[in-house]
Amino acid sequence: MPKVSLSPAGLVVGTHRIHPAWGILAMATAMWTISSSVRFATSLLVPYLEDPDGVYAWSYGFIAFGFTLQWLLAGLLGPVVGWIGDRYGFRRVMAGGAILFIAGMMLTGTMTHWWQFWLYFGVILAGAIAAFQVSMVAGVSIWFKKHLGLAMGMMQALLGLGTAAAIGLVYVLYNEFGLKWTFWLPGIIGGAVLLLGTGFFRNEPAESGQRPFGVDENEPIRKPMATKTAKTRTRVFLKQAQQTPAFWNLIGIHFWGCAGHNIILVLLIAMAKDRGLSVAMGLAIYITLTVVSAITRFAAPVVADRTGSKGVMGVCFALQTFPVLILLVAQAPWTFFLFAILFGIGLGGEMTVFPIINRQYYGDAPTGTAYGWQMLGSGFGMALGPLAGGVLWDVTGGFSSSVILAFVLSLVGVISIFFLPTTARHQLPNWEEALPAEIRAPG
Repeated sequence: MPKVSLSPAGLVVGTHRIHPAWGILAMATAMWTISSSVRFATSLLVPYLEDPDGVYAWSYGFIAFGFTLQWLLAGLLGPVVGWIGDRYGFRRVMAGGAILFIAGMMLTGTMTHWWQFWLYFGVILAGAIAAFQVSMVAGVSIWFKKHLGLAMGMMQALLGLGTAAAIGLVYVLYNEFGLKWTFWLPGIIGGAVLLLGTGFFRNEPAESGQRPFGVDENEPIRKPMATKTAKTRTRVFLKQAQQTPAFWNLIGIHFWGCAGHNIILVLLIAMAKDRGLSVAMGLAIYITLTVVSAITRFAAPVVADRTGSKGVMGVCFALQTFPVLILLVAQAPWTFFLFAILFGIGLGGEMTVFPIINRQYYGDAPTGTAYGWQMLGSGFGMALGPLAGGVLWDVTGGFSSSVILAFVLSLVGVISIFFLPTTARHQLPNWEEALPAEIRAPG
């Protein structure tokens, strides 16, 4: 039997030593999938929660507001999570997030009133999601000097496939065991995995006596960064980054794109049902969209890392914008599946390029806080989009106005991308010159 070692200092399979960055990536992918997939998988329950003859009979607006709260609070917490992670390490943030995840899932499984859905799903789980959505991306980025696009692509693709599996799991659990175990089973098992993964995670390669993946072996290993040093570096970098137009435009782009596509993601199954399709057919359409998006979740960061992020981002945004118009005339199942394929291609690359463009704009700077600010834009977009879409549906009695709104919001994002600077050069190549000499990176 080949020798296997899972030591954080170096993974070994047989005679092959694997850089621990790949182990960190694997753990981060599993943890991010567990913590984030629930927010998308729960959209499957929208028709059941709205059913006038069902147990809940909530309006689309009330249901959408629960998703709105979750995305809004997760977005607001994004800069905070990035700030804490850059200064004190993301491991502490993840531990708190795991506890919130378990509590939120267990409580959501007991809900009987709309205010409980808002509190348990919309507020408590928002804290857990924020803790992991920023920590996983920013934390993994620290471990890769080269092939960050490949790492992000693998993470994002597996996240997409995991979300598709979670949607199917929710369907089975709800129909077989009811609401309680739909949340309790993933909460118990997933929470245990999150706590275990947190124990193995390392904030930076130096904690394990390692260099980031891709760094020359002759380069000395840096000492683990002291809290005071990390605070100073983060403060100085963020002050300079906020003076670049790209910093603010990226926040806006994330807002417009997420506001547009989350109207579709939250209401798609309900839209299919409104056109006479079964919930099971709606589920198949949603899973198709999610699986297709996994392809571009992998491909977009890899291509962006090699060719530049701006063009890749523009193409993906366009592909998640114009196919939305198909929903205005969709009737037969094949038209919904056509939409799912085209929209899924664009959706997969819409969000996944942001870690790459941060690296191309800011190099090895502590970008956790910057990414947190971008997630603030994402959170506000994901929050306000479904709320507006749900209210429009309630007011107009149909979803056409919601689809048009999704199209317009995403189109603004497409236009905003044209104003981004080229990724061929750093925006702040000399930012470290503002640091005290004793804490500048060697080189």
